[in-house]
Amino acid sequence: MNMFILDNELYVRFGFFFGIFSVMALWELYAPRRALTARKIARWFINLAITFMNPLALRVLFPLPATGEALLAGERGWGVLNIFQLNGWTACIIAIVLLDLTIYLQHVFFHHNRLFWRLHMVHHTDLDIDVTTGARFHPFEIVISMVIKMAVVVMVGAPAWSVLAFEVILNGTSMFNHSNVFIPLGVDRVVRKLVVTPDMHRVHHSVLVHEHNRNFGFNLSIWDRIFGTYRDQPGRGHNSMTIGLKEFRDEGRLTLPYVLALPVTWKRG
Repeated sequence: MNMFILDNELYVRFGFFFGIFSVMALWELYAPRRALTARKIARWFINLAITFMNPLALRVLFPLPATGEALLAGERGWGVLNIFQLNGWTACIIAIVLLDLTIYLQHVFFHHNRLFWRLHMVHHTDLDIDVTTGARFHPFEIVISMVIKMAVVVMVGAPAWSVLAFEVILNGTSMFNHSNVFIPLGVDRVVRKLVVTPDMHRVHHSVLVHEHNRNFGFNLSIWDRIFGTYRDQPGRGHNSMTIGLKEFRDEGRLTLPYVLALPVTWKRG
C-alpha cells in the first residue's frame, strides 16, 4: 500500500485534478451563476500558468512529498495518532479533519498578517471567480502552505493514504467552491451545511473588506460557523457584487509578471 502511494501519487492527483476541472468547466459553460466581467482568455492564461508552476516548484523544493513525510512518521512512531496506535478509518478521518482545520486557520492568518497577505492577495486580484481561481495562489504561498502542512502531518501522525486523500479533496473542493456554477438555492442550503459551496465562498471574494474577511473554509463549512466567520450571502447579491480587490481594477495591468511580482512591488494605500 505504501509503495503504491509513493509510486502513483502523481497520477492519482493529476487524474482527479483534470477530471474535476473538466466537469466544473463544462458545468460553468452550460449553467453559469453570474456573467463574467473580465476577458476569460487572459484570466485563464494567468491562472493556468500559475496552476502548473506551483507543482513544479514543490517538486524542486520538496523531493519528499507530504505523503513521504507521513510514511516516515509512521515508520518512526511520530505523531499523536502513531503514539496512540490509531489506524484505519478512524485515523484517516481524524487526520483529514485536522488538516482541514489547519488550512482554515492558515487562511485566516494570511488575511490578517500584512506580510502573508502580500502573497495571498494574488489569489484575490482575480476580477472574476471561476474554476481556475481555485488554483490561483502565488508559488511562495504554496511553498509556505506545504511547510505548514508537512509539520502538521508529522505532529498528527497522519496515515499516508489519508494525506493523499486530503490533497485530492482539497484540490477538488477548491475548484468546486470557486466555480461559477448555478446550484438551486434549496440544494445549496443543504449542501453548505457540510461543505463549502460556490455561493458560500463567492462572498469571500467580494471587493468589500467586511465580506472578504468571511467564509474562509475550503472544504468543511463547520469552521466558519464555529469561529464566527460565516456570512450567508453578499450584501449586493451574487449577480451585482464586485469580485476582487479595490486596489486592482485595471484588467490591462494584471499580467502574469505583474501578478507574480505583487508581493514585492505592492505598496499599501
